[in-house]
Amino acid sequence: MTTATVPALARSRSELRDLRGTGRVVFVPTMGALHEGHASLLRIARERAGADGTVVLSIFVNPLQFGPGEDLDRYPRTFDADLAVAAAEGVDVVFAPTVAQMYPDGVPHEGPDSAATEAVTVQPGPLGDLLEGASRPGHFRGVLTVVAKLFGLVRPDVAVFGEKDYQQLALIRRMTSDLCLGIEIVGAETDREPDGLARSSRNRYLDDEERRQAATLSRALRAAQERASYGVPAARWAAMGVIKAEPGVELDYLALTTTDLGELPDYPEPGTEGRILVAARVGTTRLIDNLPLQF
Repeated sequence: MTTATVPALARSRSELRDLRGTGRVVFVPTMGALHEGHASLLRIARERAGADGTVVLSIFVNPLQFGPGEDLDRYPRTFDADLAVAAAEGVDVVFAPTVAQMYPDGVPHEGPDSAATEAVTVQPGPLGDLLEGASRPGHFRGVLTVVAKLFGLVRPDVAVFGEKDYQQLALIRRMTSDLCLGIEIVGAETDREPDGLARSSRNRYLDDEERRQAATLSRALRAAQERASYGVPAARWAAMGVIKAEPGVELDYLALTTTDLGELPDYPEPGTEGRILVAARVGTTRLIDNLPLQF
């Protein structure tokens, strides 16, 4: 399929099936509120698809991955602006289903009063209970379930995800491998603001002072990178020092792990690669970030 100036819009499963095309399909799943980080993923997708392939972008705010008291209702929805970004980046098809299209029998949730309690969902396993999973119980069940459903509907050859949601990326890679889905998962480096803040749809919730405070997270991660050659304790101490110096940042977790989110010894073998992940609340906004480590 040649790159279209205006993407075709599919609202239903049948419309998506008719528009999908028969060549190489590269897929970028999102919840909308697109920013430059998403645009960078779409550029990777366009390059991977080539002139004859199809780039599919999905826009769906997935209720299953939001827990009680989280920001489902206020999550930004900017559909017209999202379509403009899709057109500018050469997207061929935008799939924007309703909740009823994605969950025709109702959104699954646990509890005896739910008609959808017995619906099949994807359980993330032990990795889904750590870090983000510990802070947001059930979150990755919701993420993996909707990604599996989207994979089944879009049937891509390649799917592109950002590394900002690193635990999500690791779990999607694991699910794709364990369930033999035959999809290449591409992880793209986090796109950042000039001051280092990871681009996120939730950044728009920050006022000017909170925006300044939020940049502390990336500074803390870079401080850990600079001290990683001295071992895990030194890297952790460096990051914590930066965060504690900014009282406006309420830390949720700071973790140093292997690249697949396993445990690291205090003093890894030279050349070992790892990851540092952080989550914190600034004002009422919860932010996450991560960077690679080289020991």
